[in-house]
This record gives sequence, structure tokens and C-alpha cells, in this order.
Amino acid sequence: MPPTRNRAAVPEQLGFAGMPERLFVCTPSKLGAYLDCPRRYRYAYVDRPTPPKGPPWAHNSLGASVHTALKNWYALPVERRQPEALPTLLKSTWVREGYRDVELERAAYRRALDWLESYVATLDPEDEPLGVERVVAAKTSVLALNGRADRIDGRVGPAGPEAVIVDYKTGRTGLDADDARGSHALALYAYAAQRVFRRPCYRVELHHLPTGTVAAHEHTDESLARQVRRAEETATDIMAAEKAVAAGADPDEAFPTNPGSLCGWCDFRKVCPAGSTVAAKEPWTAVEHLAE
Repeated sequence: MPPTRNRAAVPEQLGFAGMPERLFVCTPSKLGAYLDCPRRYRYAYVDRPTPPKGPPWAHNSLGASVHTALKNWYALPVERRQPEALPTLLKSTWVREGYRDVELERAAYRRALDWLESYVATLDPEDEPLGVERVVAAKTSVLALNGRADRIDGRVGPAGPEAVIVDYKTGRTGLDADDARGSHALALYAYAAQRVFRRPCYRVELHHLPTGTVAAHEHTDESLARQVRRAEETATDIMAAEKAVAAGADPDEAFPTNPGSLCGWCDFRKVCPAGSTVAAKEPWTAVEHLAE
């Protein structure tokens, strides 16, 4: 029996001379994983079997619970989109993983419900978004891009109907216009939404539920084009690294680590030589303040 390969396994793509390169299929989060750390990208998307991950994170559970509750709120008939529906919606979608104990989980639930009640009070129940948890997709000469936007609003701008990308945030830190402007994912959603809905989409918004604030940015054709070029450059680097591994290169050299503060939060910290030297964060660290 031949020995098992423990190195990253990337199947070689066969083709004919002169054939165009295959498009790189990706989401904004996939590109973001490589930008954060090429080694993390390799562990998540290249190595098979995927290395074991650490325990679930409570902040991810909290964010998923809130996002799904809002999705289901929009799925209700208009006459039932009332704050009174939120406790049932949140309870039915609540994810319990990652919390230190029942007391912290209950505190997080109460805070999340407060956020949701304050947030939906700012919404018009009769407003129907263009999409909720909507997948948008677009192709370039390099990318086959797709992603799921939290919400895409249809609004009337100076030039007529337009689309607006809305992204919900539940983290501790507040956000500002620079965060909206610098979000690679939001820009790619806007680029794809223009093609899906065939209307302008330049405005992107980060809705921070804990503070009730909205951080917004108005893109231009030029700024969206810059973000797309950045995505294409990242994809080109990824494809080059994958081809190098397929040709026999050392996966550790093709996908180097990017040690830093994010290592303590990485799912693959225990299997990464660089990450394992960084103090680990507890699964509930990011939500401990909710019990204060």
C-alpha cells in the first residue's frame, strides 16, 4: 500500500495549450482568509483532510443567532413584523456553543434581544429589501466571485433606483466610515449586486447593533474597480501557490504564516507552529463583557 500523503493535496488541472486559465472560484471570506494569513488559508481550503479546528467561538454563535433572527423577521408577513415576535425568533435560532457557562449565555441572550428590539424599532416593517441573506455573483477575467450579503436594500437615489449593501455587526467595538470604506467584502458585494440587480450599487453600510450606529461609505466606479483588482491580485497569488504545491514545492513555503494578534483567535492555532506560540483566547473571551 502506498504511503499516505500528509502534504497539501492540490489536483493538477489538465488542459490544452492556449486554453484560458480557469476562473478562481471564491467568496470575499475566502480571499480574506489568505490576506489575513496564507497558512490559515491553506489549512482551511487546501489541505485534505482539513486539520482539526479548535472549539467554537461564542462571538460567532452570538453573531449567527442575531443574523438568523433578523433574516427570519423579514420572512414574517408584514403585519407580524413587530418587536413582540423577536423573543421567539431569537430563541428558535439561538446557537449555544462556546459560552463559558449558562450565566454568560443568558446574559448574551438578553443583550442580543435588547439589540434586536432597538434595531427593528428603526425599521419600517413594510419595506421589502431586494434581498435578505442574498447570494450575489459576478465574473471577471480572473474571478468567479460569489457571496452572501446580509441585506440588500432598494432605495431611490439622485439618479433613480439603486441598491445598498447592509452588513450587520455585533462586535464590541463601534465602527466608523473608514471601516465601511475599507471593507473589501462590502465593496465586492456592491460590485456583484450591480450586475445581479442591474442598477447602481455604490453605498455600503455597517449596522452596529450594540450601539445602534450606522457607518456608511459611497463608493465610485473607480474605488470598486480598485477593490476588484485587489481581489484578482490575491486570487493570482493563491493560484500560484497552489500550482507550486502541486508541482512539489514545500507547502509551508508556498503558504507562509503571518504571525500577529490574530493568531490567538485562529481556528488552527494548535496545529500551526507559529500560532501555537501565541497565547490562546478562550472561546468566550469576546463576549465576557456582556455579563458586566
